[in-house]
Amino acid sequence: MRRTSAPPFPVPRSGRRAHWVTTLLAVLTLLAGTALGVSGTAAAAPRAWTPKPAPMTTPWTGQVPVDDPLPEYPRPQLTRPDWANLNGIWDFAVTSADAGRPASFGERIRVPFVAESALSGIQRRITQNDKLWYKRAFTVPSGWNGRRVQLNFGASDWRTTVWVNDRQAGAPHSGGYDSFSYDITDLLNGGTNTVVVSVWDPTQTGGQAVGKQRINDVTPHPGGGIFYTAASGIWQTVWLEPTASAHITRLDMVPDLSDNRLRVTVRGAGTDGHRARVTVSTGGTTVGTATGPVGGEFTVPVPDPHRWSPDDPFLYDVRAELLSGGTAVDSVGSYTGMRSIGLARVDGLLRPVLNGEFVFQTGTLDQGYWPDGIYTAPTDAALRYDLQKHKDLGFNMVRKHIKVEPQRWFYWADRLGLLVWQDMPSMDLRTPDAAARTQWEAEYDRVIDQHRSSPSLVMWVNQNEGWGQYDQARIADEVETYDPSRLVNNMSGVNCCGAVDGGNGDVVDHHVYVGPGTTVPSATRAAVLGEFGGLGFEVAGHEWYPGGGFSYEDQPDLAHLNNRFVGLLDGIREVRMPRGLSASVYTEITDVENEANGLLTYDRQVVKVDEARVRAANRALIDASRSPAAPVTLPTGQYESLRVTTAGHTDRYVRHQDGVVFTAVVTGGSDTLLKNDATWRIVPGLADGTCYSFESRNYPGEYLRHREYRVYKEGGSGDLFRADATFCPVRGVNGGVRLSAHNFPEQYLRHYGAELWLATPGGTHPWDNPALFTEDTTWTVEAPWAP
Repeated sequence: MRRTSAPPFPVPRSGRRAHWVTTLLAVLTLLAGTALGVSGTAAAAPRAWTPKPAPMTTPWTGQVPVDDPLPEYPRPQLTRPDWANLNGIWDFAVTSADAGRPASFGERIRVPFVAESALSGIQRRITQNDKLWYKRAFTVPSGWNGRRVQLNFGASDWRTTVWVNDRQAGAPHSGGYDSFSYDITDLLNGGTNTVVVSVWDPTQTGGQAVGKQRINDVTPHPGGGIFYTAASGIWQTVWLEPTASAHITRLDMVPDLSDNRLRVTVRGAGTDGHRARVTVSTGGTTVGTATGPVGGEFTVPVPDPHRWSPDDPFLYDVRAELLSGGTAVDSVGSYTGMRSIGLARVDGLLRPVLNGEFVFQTGTLDQGYWPDGIYTAPTDAALRYDLQKHKDLGFNMVRKHIKVEPQRWFYWADRLGLLVWQDMPSMDLRTPDAAARTQWEAEYDRVIDQHRSSPSLVMWVNQNEGWGQYDQARIADEVETYDPSRLVNNMSGVNCCGAVDGGNGDVVDHHVYVGPGTTVPSATRAAVLGEFGGLGFEVAGHEWYPGGGFSYEDQPDLAHLNNRFVGLLDGIREVRMPRGLSASVYTEITDVENEANGLLTYDRQVVKVDEARVRAANRALIDASRSPAAPVTLPTGQYESLRVTTAGHTDRYVRHQDGVVFTAVVTGGSDTLLKNDATWRIVPGLADGTCYSFESRNYPGEYLRHREYRVYKEGGSGDLFRADATFCPVRGVNGGVRLSAHNFPEQYLRHYGAELWLATPGGTHPWDNPALFTEDTTWTVEAPWAP
């Protein structure tokens, strides 16, 4: 065993020795082919294990140890020094779904990688008609004598049954995203023991939570869309751990900045007559300590708390002890971050506030898939890498999309400083039946329990785009009651795909591709953009299925990708954030299989975008939310003219001619018609009163209006016309003003070849040319030519 990297939870020498002894004995047993058979029948010796070639190799594919993959302690918020990692090579077999235990295990699999993955050594399609079987031998270190032995699974998808020495360990576990444990003490024999595990995973053919998994070919193929390869069986670390008979099973911690304290609940097993003591410290110095009942909440003082935030992700060390009288019979290490999250009105708009301050949350959609391990990152360094790239790119948030990661992923988010929106993985797209609903809600509660102490996690996202939707309002209320310390999103993408908004929760969440759209807050919910972007670029040599990639908007080259992406972030900062948008989630951090929307390639070998430029754009967005500039306003109810500011063309003004809008030179000697055509009455925006519309001087009731990028003078009615005829002002260069389209905030009114167009930074049309883009989209509002 290797010590967990940080916080510095000490691992006694005996703990390390136990792990290596256990691993060595197990490997020798497997290599000798002496694993116990079934009912006295000798098992056939499994074939030698070799990995399969990954369709794409990540920088960590070749760094995965054969016999000791993912050696880090897997549960950083509830640590004990003695443990034995059971990851590595297990005997393996696949039977029909209704079959009993096989008489022989003819293959080998590297746990905890799923059977569909290359890193498992199996790399085979698994269907609802299959059942997976795992077996390995282990011994319990003699130093554990007198203690209970727990067999822990980080996660296994989906219905998992465990036997130790041919006796079943508790009830089968149903769930693909939550951890589970068995006390196997009474099943042990004192020598070499055998554990057998069966897993049945129907994926989308069942009714359970599956997220993006679909039963497909495991090797690259065309199609697949936004759904990906299934992940069946054990996919997180399996380990043994000794505990006292009375021991701590969970530590719930909720920071309370209003009273400078940490609210804690220590949960345990066999704890009658015991009390709990919790100590908070930093750098070895005790900050506060308190004693309270097991299973009941009590508080630990944390005077003058050092607050956790993405800019300063400070973590306190925590020690929880189980007391019998004055003696500690169990002790676990943990950590916490002191922060608050909630909603508040900021300048009249409802916003999420972190530590009482509005900080715009800019993040990406993170699917958590790997071309070599599928659901399981090849190493802990790989798990950390995706989060670190968020930080490198200037993001302060990540939406973990329809998957729940191992607890070490949350540890890295806590330590690196990223706000986390956690999706509950969805069921299949169809409406679920009663049994599926019961299972999904029970698993959701367990997911909340297991991650409720992570300071980075600030919002639960219940459902997505109507997939398997039901009882949205009830579920949101129940999640808010079950975990009142976080925000709740009843449905991400309420405007999309047949979704039905529950109408409650803390945010109204829209999906707009490419976006950023016009989401606005309500009287009770903040406005967030749960998905936008999807800009695609395929990097030759780094495609999952060459030629099979797709995106929401393909980019011809990296220059366009960078300009377009930064233009979207700038549009949010300049237009949508001042009008109430509080968070945005870009699709997505990496390519995934045939999706080519990533800022990184699927193999994590190439960062497509200019890191420094994206980081600067994200930083500007975050800084603007903390110190907003005064809004740009225009005079209303009076006539004005709009003058070009581009050097060499400053004698030109916006004018209409035959219904189309141009720029033209206007002087005191110009005729009356031209002066009238170059004069506009500024009125409150037809679609948004905080923006503006421009009414023709000589054609009352007709307005500047964009249509298919070109700008016209037209009359009309209806929502589309009103949106097309509304422009929102942002600050331009040299005191000028830029006019952003209300319904396309990243597009600006631009003169190009004397014509007026809606131009897009990074766009591919001639009028999107980056040369003089800012100058050409900046205007001066001047006295009217025709008063």
